[in-house]
Amino acid sequence: MRAGLTIGVVTLAAAITAPTVAQTSVATSDYVFEYSYPPQAARITPLKAWLEADKAKRRAWLVRTSAQARREAKAAGAPFRAYDMQYGWDVVADTPRFLSLSSASYSDTGGAHGNGSSGGLVWDKQAGRRMEAIALFVSAAAFQSAVMTPWCRWMRAERTRRVGADVASDTTFGQCPPVKDVTVLLGSSNGRSFDRIGVIADQYVVGSYAEGPYEHTLPMTAAVLRAVKPQYRSAFVAN
Repeated sequence: MRAGLTIGVVTLAAAITAPTVAQTSVATSDYVFEYSYPPQAARITPLKAWLEADKAKRRAWLVRTSAQARREAKAAGAPFRAYDMQYGWDVVADTPRFLSLSSASYSDTGGAHGNGSSGGLVWDKQAGRRMEAIALFVSAAAFQSAVMTPWCRWMRAERTRRVGADVASDTTFGQCPPVKDVTVLLGSSNGRSFDRIGVIADQYVVGSYAEGPYEHTLPMTAAVLRAVKPQYRSAFVAN
């Protein structure tokens, strides 16, 4: 993965630095495509199968759309710039029951600038299934109250720091986003239990493109723990 693609999820990780073992890199006259995932994911057969299917789907879209863009550029007598797609998964936490992964992506499809985005998933080793992190919580409303409320206090202060005092009059950005619009990452400092939670708002979610993404890590407090579904609470620990 290229250095400019990284989103700062390392603050959530338990110092996991294992090398990537599954990496695809393809460059043609139409596109550049990169996709990678870590060895911890590759060792889980059904998760590896899902990642390989995801890779194939993304590359197929890139092949199709970049070829179409080249044809349209040629017909219009316009220059064509090769498309670019980079997608990488990294380990946030690897506990006895769960593997928590984050994704960082970058795509450039001929616009004024490329765009980056974040994502994540949790693999339940016990149940053998892939989940969104929010699925471990009682409800979106419970998560919004326990996690997004303090996160949004941080976000508003951070926007003021990045942009200036004039953000108070900004009616376009700066609103507290619903959980469906952000990336939720579950982290562990001890490799045994989830004890921290990260939230990333990509560009345009709470601020302009120039402001970049907003990412902040919160501790696993008693209030957050109460918002976790009872069947998963043993996998968490409050600070």
